[in-house]
Amino acid sequence: MKGSLGAVIGRYPSSDGSSQMSDGIIKRNRKCRDVLFLILFIAFWVAMIVNSSFGFNQGNPLRLNYGLDYKGNVCGDKHANRNLRELELKYWVNPNQVYDSGSKNGQFNIANARSICLLDCPLPSDDSLNWVCDYPEGDVRLSIDEWIDRNYDYYESLSAEMRNTSLQLQGPCYPVIFPSVNVFWSCQFIARASNASLHHWQQMGGVHINEGMLIDKTIHKSINSRASVLKRYVADIGKSWPVLIVCGGILPLFLSVVWLLMIRHFVGGMPWITVIVFNILIISVTMFYYLKAGWIGNDAVSSIIGEHDPYLQVYGRELNHLRAAAVLMTILMVVSVLSSIAIVRRIIMATSVLKVAAKVVGEVQALIIFPIIPYTILAIFYMFWLSATLHLFSSGQVIQNNCNSNCCSYDLALKRLSCERCCGYSIHYTPHVAVAILFHLFGCYWATQFFIACSSTVIAGSVASYYWARGETSPEIPFLPVFSSMKRLIRYNLGSVAVGSLIVSFVEKIRFILEAVRRKLKVANVTPDSWSGKVAFHSSRGCRRCIEWTIKSVNRNAYIMIAITGKGFFEASVVATDLIMNNILRIGKVNVIGDVILFLGKLCVSLSSAVFAFLMLDTHKYSSSHNRISSPLLPVLVCWGLGYVVATLFFGVVEMSVDTIILSFCQDSEEHQGTAQYAPPLLIETLNDQNDMQRLTQGPPV
Repeated sequence: MKGSLGAVIGRYPSSDGSSQMSDGIIKRNRKCRDVLFLILFIAFWVAMIVNSSFGFNQGNPLRLNYGLDYKGNVCGDKHANRNLRELELKYWVNPNQVYDSGSKNGQFNIANARSICLLDCPLPSDDSLNWVCDYPEGDVRLSIDEWIDRNYDYYESLSAEMRNTSLQLQGPCYPVIFPSVNVFWSCQFIARASNASLHHWQQMGGVHINEGMLIDKTIHKSINSRASVLKRYVADIGKSWPVLIVCGGILPLFLSVVWLLMIRHFVGGMPWITVIVFNILIISVTMFYYLKAGWIGNDAVSSIIGEHDPYLQVYGRELNHLRAAAVLMTILMVVSVLSSIAIVRRIIMATSVLKVAAKVVGEVQALIIFPIIPYTILAIFYMFWLSATLHLFSSGQVIQNNCNSNCCSYDLALKRLSCERCCGYSIHYTPHVAVAILFHLFGCYWATQFFIACSSTVIAGSVASYYWARGETSPEIPFLPVFSSMKRLIRYNLGSVAVGSLIVSFVEKIRFILEAVRRKLKVANVTPDSWSGKVAFHSSRGCRRCIEWTIKSVNRNAYIMIAITGKGFFEASVVATDLIMNNILRIGKVNVIGDVILFLGKLCVSLSSAVFAFLMLDTHKYSSSHNRISSPLLPVLVCWGLGYVVATLFFGVVEMSVDTIILSFCQDSEEHQGTAQYAPPLLIETLNDQNDMQRLTQGPPV
């Protein structure tokens, strides 16, 4: 180590034996650090607000779920040209246009086929011919409610001219020949024409109607496209917001506090309880995925909304994604169970490490409630961020398609046949929308890392105050060390925390991009031919994980040194790295196993959030037509992630306490020829095993 930290973080006995006081513990030589990065972080927040404002101004979350009619209105939108609040289902009125859009030489694209918004999917009659007519206007003097009450049928009141155009499939009324079902708020035709309806249609002199599987597959292909599935996943987040609040916010908060209290009063049994509960929970989550994937029981996710023929099955990408998740969870479950069995012998060592943190938390009791502050800030941020996300993903412009389709339809407003409105409407996303979404996602990760880093730094400062006062109630320790540590952070070190969290975010972003490139190369079957190339290709993923873990570990120890010394991030990183490298064999065995137990504890909290999310999403509220979610996959994963973030904030009390105590202990030992002068009695009592003390202070025998 370069120089002594004693002048900065404590007091040393002078040569004559008297005690020389510094300005106070962890207070000397402080000044604002990494100001440039603090300015960058403030600019980032301004950009986040501007970026989100664009989404709020341009977006409409209804577009994520519901389709557009032939006039460009969003189904279910009460602010449309017509009040379509209850009319959520998109229905293609002209079956020939749907068939034509699916054929190879067809003139139509499904986006240009004429569609309107309905309350429910129409069914053909068994003994007559049902009609679905266009929105009433012009000479058709009906309100929307009256039109709905008449099952969208006013054919009998049409003039002779309009009846004739209707028989030519040019409107304003169209025959219901094919049955249809509600598949994610679009009426998907079933390629099985009603014989009775088709017979009546032919008797009336209607034009030929094409039959075949194309009429089914064309709509299904549109509904099941990747873009449509992604939109539904994002919409699921908006619909399941009560689940996110309960399972992603309140439940992990409660479980984390309970875990901290149990660590405080029942530290001896907590590692065992954590390992057992973790195994139970990961098996439970895996079984839930099996249930929703349809591999166990009859509760598989269905694409059809509402009552339908039980023998009718419509499969979508959502089910495939759940099955892939079930396979992945199975692999994780097996690896996790085997790993937990492998660490059983080392749990006793973890217990001794956790005793240190438990006694620190007992002395500085404000540490238990401190994480509520960053938790509240993050909760407010996430609510704003999720709302902005829904609007950004739906912030494209509704524009009329540029098409060459040759078609005519009767216009009730113009009272004549019109051939000028054949092109339908689509939501057009410009490249800057994609950039805005990527920036928004990156901003969430950076903000999360920043608040976690702030919390870690405050905890480290509080625990260091405890250590360098010999673990006693000393006038050098402020009455409220947590709030004093917060004050130092806000006044001097926000820039240092900003640069540390930015580095982690960039590393994670680069890893994500490289992983995406690797997947594309794998899909394209572009892999190295040589044996060494294949090894490098497949091992690169593990290397990226190791780099990410190393960066996070260095950052965490850098935050400790920032809290103790007040140095800038890069200088603190050098100090922390030197200290770790000089004592890697001394602290490794003690600290690693403790980190593993804490990691399992975080997973216990987050897996509990996932289990309860599955249970809440399985209720009638989220399986009904209006609030129906397309798949529990994304809401459960979000609850899992939120639960892990909340657990990280609270478990950081124990994690940072252990790391700060051990780093301070090693630094104290280094500066005093192997004998720690400032180790508090509580620490010495906990580590009274001679082997552990020798491992910490002297290292392994040569």
